[in-house]
Amino acid sequence: MPVPRLAVHRSAGFARCLPHLVFLVAAGGTLVRLVELNHELCWRVAPPTAAMAVLYAAGLARWDRLGRARTLLLGVLLLLWTSVVLSLTGALASGYAWLAVPFAVLTMRMPTRAERAVTLGVITALLPALLVRAYGGFDLEVLAPPVAAVWATVLLYRDQQRLTRELSDTRGELARQQREAGRLAERARIARDLHDTLAQEIAGSRMLLQAADRDWERRPEAARRQVQVVTEALGEHLAQTRGIIQDLTPPVLARDGLESALRDLCARTDATAGTPRVTFRTEHAACPLPTERAVALLRVTQGLLANACEHARADEVQVVLVYGRQGAAAVEVHDDGTGFDPAAVQADEKDRGFGLDAARERLVALGGSLTVDSAPGRGTRVCAALREAAGAQARVPVGAL
Repeated sequence: MPVPRLAVHRSAGFARCLPHLVFLVAAGGTLVRLVELNHELCWRVAPPTAAMAVLYAAGLARWDRLGRARTLLLGVLLLLWTSVVLSLTGALASGYAWLAVPFAVLTMRMPTRAERAVTLGVITALLPALLVRAYGGFDLEVLAPPVAAVWATVLLYRDQQRLTRELSDTRGELARQQREAGRLAERARIARDLHDTLAQEIAGSRMLLQAADRDWERRPEAARRQVQVVTEALGEHLAQTRGIIQDLTPPVLARDGLESALRDLCARTDATAGTPRVTFRTEHAACPLPTERAVALLRVTQGLLANACEHARADEVQVVLVYGRQGAAAVEVHDDGTGFDPAAVQADEKDRGFGLDAARERLVALGGSLTVDSAPGRGTRVCAALREAAGAQARVPVGAL
């Protein structure tokens, strides 16, 4: 299960703050203890401790801007730390010994490996030497905890940096994959639009020209009418091509709305020779639809109507636009043709290109659905429905939503 980004940020932020808390606890706690004891060393230790705290805070605030001065800053901090520990004895010195932990973290932020290695070596050598002097001898129980803490901190810091780099690389790869997925989705969308527009329209024009060629000698007037229809259709094809370039919005749809675009589509299809009779009607009061939803319904209807004219062997096709509420709408395409087995056609579509599956994907992406009711010998009824934006039940055919 992926870790939420906010949780990762909080964990990383706490890990970054922990060494600074060690600094405050070690330096501040020891000073408070000296004040409580009214120890004479208090006033000797307080000034270098205050200077150390100011330099430490200032260095953290402007660390990335210090450049080569970071080495000087860390050297001054180590000198102040050494002078303070040398002034104390026993348990008081061991409190300040823990400042080696935040200093080790600062060391790990040095730019070069050589600087990190040298500074860590200095800290590792100073820490036991100062504790041996403060306690007057070698005591493993005193020396082991702070030295182990320094190197444990170094190792944890390196692991954190590695994990941070891996997380950054993973996010970069995820962003790249998302961009690629977006490009693929856009290519699929454009392919569907081209199939539902130019491919269908060109196929219809080809049918008209073939009919005109057959009638050219015997029925020249009919042939000329068919050529005229193709000429007018080609003008619409050009306008639709420009519409694809302009965010794939058909000119009629952009100018007059979905109802006019569907009515025009049905009229042009009905005027095509060799196609069934196509009728169009609406139900319920018209309501405005967002452009993206209107385009989807128009393109899906265009594909469904082309399928009915090409494959159904129907005498009549009815197209019904049903308005709902709050942006809901449905288009039903019903033919009296031969019908088919939807399950068999779904398997065959993979070999024929875009069809019902492509239409369904387009609608599902907008929260809609495509329902197919057909059987051999009793025609086909297909309903493309987009659910309402929110709340109320839309007035669409039963089962559409």
